[in-house]
Amino acid sequence: MTLTNRIRTALAVALLCPLGTVSAGDADWPQWRGPNRDGHAAPQSLLQNWPEDGPAMKWEFREAGLGYSAFAIRDGKLYTMGTVDDGCYVICIDASKGETIWKTRISRSSVSEDYAHGWGGGPRSTPTLDGDLVYALSDVGVLACLAADRGELTWSVDFVEKYESPIPKWGFSESVLIDGDRVIATPGGNVFLAGFDKTSGEQVWASQDHDDSAQYVSPMKHTVGDVSFYITASKSGLVAFDTQDGKLLFRNGATGNDVAVIPTPIPHEDFIYHTSDYGAGNVLLKLTAGENRTIQAEAVYALSTKSMQNHHGGVVLVDGVIYGSSKTSGGVWMAQDFTSGETLWEERMRPNRSGSIAYADGRLYCYNDEDATLMLVEPDRNEFKKVGELKLPETTKTDRGNGAIWAHPVIADGMLLLRDQELIFAYDISR
Repeated sequence: MTLTNRIRTALAVALLCPLGTVSAGDADWPQWRGPNRDGHAAPQSLLQNWPEDGPAMKWEFREAGLGYSAFAIRDGKLYTMGTVDDGCYVICIDASKGETIWKTRISRSSVSEDYAHGWGGGPRSTPTLDGDLVYALSDVGVLACLAADRGELTWSVDFVEKYESPIPKWGFSESVLIDGDRVIATPGGNVFLAGFDKTSGEQVWASQDHDDSAQYVSPMKHTVGDVSFYITASKSGLVAFDTQDGKLLFRNGATGNDVAVIPTPIPHEDFIYHTSDYGAGNVLLKLTAGENRTIQAEAVYALSTKSMQNHHGGVVLVDGVIYGSSKTSGGVWMAQDFTSGETLWEERMRPNRSGSIAYADGRLYCYNDEDATLMLVEPDRNEFKKVGELKLPETTKTDRGNGAIWAHPVIADGMLLLRDQELIFAYDISR
């Protein structure tokens, strides 16, 4: 059987594996990119088509502060981050009403000397919920653990102070991963990836043999054979580390670039898919576990021109197809065959330069970054099939410089939640 046929067989019979230990309720979205960090919402019954003027708005919230953080939602509470007055805050909101429950300062505000504010300042990462605690990383590199119910600070670690880590050019941006008793995050440098005890903040694990500055990639956990590993990326490309001893298991440079590596990798069965912008493109790796906890990573394809080059809006895998925005051809929504890498279709998105994406109940939610529109799209290998659209009633009055609408859409508890800086809008999309 050829490698391509083996991939098709695996896709036909496989279910997506859980990618972390964060538990979620029936319709919660407890961390970055949903319950399994793959852009898929929890199962729920949602509108399959929208009226001409879009779904009904449930509430709006106008005090989220500045930043690009998305949302974690559990048990009727929404958690996000924003720069407000004197600092970077974690904010808890009543998800049924859009009212503040608490907000807690976790670090100072960033200034233009910290990183390039020309694309907007403020936090970029999404809080991660686990048990009674919430974990958040500020744009200046402070990792904080707080009580989820009242917001009391339990512990914090300053990456710049502890590891002498340089702040990335556009600020610390990853959303941390919870794995058992560990919080996995990326200080960068010779402790590129680190694991912290989730109750005390003490470092309990570290990656080996990779010294590079932190980029903007949120780490994932995956298992092949009996080998579990964390996978992330830096400017040199994908890197994977053994969860036991931190040993470097494999690396691949196809999606590395000298500017910024941002999208989250997509593990699926014995494969890893990754894409990035700035001329890098995308790669699919076939993984095989060997003796002594080793992994061989074979590139099935590595494509750049006229293929998926995702900036930072992420991609989703649905029924053997990768969907997302690509900088190809001046900016398009794109469908790509997961198995072969073939581009299936492109849909021009101007005046938008990029877009973020999520998937829920048989529909794609494609959030354009410039004109404040979100399109509801039926996944299809053969064509772009829009079945609904909405436009934000208002956008931020803040001067975002070269930035755009970059917070990702979230679908939870029958709601679609969208953000533009200090503004959050909740839409009722239940059926």
